[in-house]
Amino acid sequence: MKKAVVLLSGGMDSAVVLYAAKKTYDCKVLIFDYGQKSQKEIECALRIAERSGCEHYLLKIDLPWKGSSLLDRNKEIPRGELNGTKEIPDTYVPGRNIIFLSYGISFAESICAEAVFIGAHQLDFSNYPDCRSDFFESYQEVVNRGTRAGVEGTPVKIETPIIDKTKKEIVELGKQLEVPFENTWSCYSDADVPCGTCESCLFRIKAFEEAGIIDPIMKNMSD
Repeated sequence: MKKAVVLLSGGMDSAVVLYAAKKTYDCKVLIFDYGQKSQKEIECALRIAERSGCEHYLLKIDLPWKGSSLLDRNKEIPRGELNGTKEIPDTYVPGRNIIFLSYGISFAESICAEAVFIGAHQLDFSNYPDCRSDFFESYQEVVNRGTRAGVEGTPVKIETPIIDKTKKEIVELGKQLEVPFENTWSCYSDADVPCGTCESCLFRIKAFEEAGIIDPIMKNMSD
């Protein structure tokens, strides 16, 4: 079976991508501890990877310069808005997907994997510049020109299977794939239960409601 590397955050998007990818690939999973406030998402990522049966690795990355409310404990996580703006929010982590993909490509090339999967999407999202199609197209060019596999004509392919799906469609796909949503974590805050007010929580709540599916995480908040 062909091999792939999947970048797993612990959120529902990357979990859906993992379960989609493992239908046709032997998946190796990379999980990143980059100093994010929400350590719960790391715990959830490990559970998801273990439950999927895929070999997985947890990488510790130090970003001492912070630059985001997701990293800086002196900054509060902003309340979310569903209407969206053209502004890049304070939850943006500078260069995050560039960093993650670099690790993923290096790992994939070293094990002769054909692809790196990432759960980015550009609909119903936080306006992050590193979650857009043009970014991934440009990064693919970097891979093609800057890796041994690329210059020899067999570049590792960056796969973004949910890039043009809405959150509702991602939830529906996850349901079909039997993704364990109860093991996923979307909240930006470091807490035992989701805050329900950050942008990530709001998008998740809306998605499950529109899909007509009970969210096991948000359901537990009122149990």
